[in-house]
Amino acid sequence: MPDTLIPPAVAVGRPAHRDGNVLRWLAAYTFSMVGDSVYYIALSWAAVQAGTATQAGVVMAVSALPRALLMLGGGVVADRFGPRRVVIGSDAVRCAAGLAVAALLFLTDPGLWPLALLALVFGTVDAVFMPAVGALPARVTTRDQLARVQGMRGLGIRFASVVGAPLGGLAVAVGGAPAAFAVAGLLIAVSLPLLVSVRLRELPPDDRAAARADTAWRDLVGGLRYIRRHRVLAPLMVAIALGDLGFVGPLNVGLTLLADERGWGAAGMGWVLAGFGAGAGAASLLLTVRGRLPHAGRIAGYAILAGSVAIGALAHAPGVLAAAGVALLVGLLAGLSGALCAALLQTQAEPAYLGRVTAVSGLVSLGFAPLSMPLSAAAIGVWGTGPVFVVSAVVCGLGGVVALCVRGLRRAELPR
Repeated sequence: MPDTLIPPAVAVGRPAHRDGNVLRWLAAYTFSMVGDSVYYIALSWAAVQAGTATQAGVVMAVSALPRALLMLGGGVVADRFGPRRVVIGSDAVRCAAGLAVAALLFLTDPGLWPLALLALVFGTVDAVFMPAVGALPARVTTRDQLARVQGMRGLGIRFASVVGAPLGGLAVAVGGAPAAFAVAGLLIAVSLPLLVSVRLRELPPDDRAAARADTAWRDLVGGLRYIRRHRVLAPLMVAIALGDLGFVGPLNVGLTLLADERGWGAAGMGWVLAGFGAGAGAASLLLTVRGRLPHAGRIAGYAILAGSVAIGALAHAPGVLAAAGVALLVGLLAGLSGALCAALLQTQAEPAYLGRVTAVSGLVSLGFAPLSMPLSAAAIGVWGTGPVFVVSAVVCGLGGVVALCVRGLRRAELPR
């Protein structure tokens, strides 16, 4: 299926939030993310009902391995075949797999094997879906609108997290896991016609040739070499890696253990998470409204540094309300730095390399950073939450140091 292309002369001068093409992409992305949220609720519920807690944990973790192993190859696929084609194909596979498992669970009680197979399919498809999703915004709007698009994308993620979990819980309560899987599949299906209607900006001739110039292996090696030699992308990847490694542990497993240690309970943890979500949503809204912030590299570095201080302070908050306020600050700063880093990544990378660049960033954030969660849990068991949160804050802060000390990244700007 050939991509519908926007000639370069047409794709200029329209704000992203008033561009129907961008809004169709955003709607497709949001429906897909809500479907993802419902899918994870359905998978966890079905796995717990079909096996032991340990078996359910294994099923939930199955998707991580193919996603980590195949992510870099997924970036090559996205660059070779175009991000829109890859996203459409990925969503079609995920939709079909979810509906097939829903039908199987409705008709029979097959046990854990179809759930493990579904998780494996989703993990494999995610390996190509995520790089393509990251590369698509730069092809649906102009470079000067990418910061605003990142803000809009952040709002879509926040909407999906707020709506998806209760919608999945409602589907499970009404019709069990089969109904929840069916709802997830149908939500992902809604994204397909929207994606088909999205038009892409045409690549320059040199980029079209570069996207298909070599074998897949040479494309992969060439993409890694391109990142390593780039004066902005190379330090940006390091800053993203350090920021995520210091952020993921405390804000996932660490927060649960902190709430238990302080006696805040599930309600208290919910308030802290709500504060974080509100802060991240405010950062996304700021970029959506402003569209561009000057001195993007410098602001991202300062935001990472300030966010790391807030992470360290979270473990020393005297009560739930104070912790929720600190978490709001963490969400605001992390959301701002994350969106700016993503916008810089997309504006600094040549379009022909965007899939591979996004794949490396995704591998760092989704493949390596989650490894800090069991390490954080083990360390908290030995030393407590305070020291571990402080160490995590130092690791995160190093990302800000890199952003501010490397001249190319510090002086990086978003296009006007």
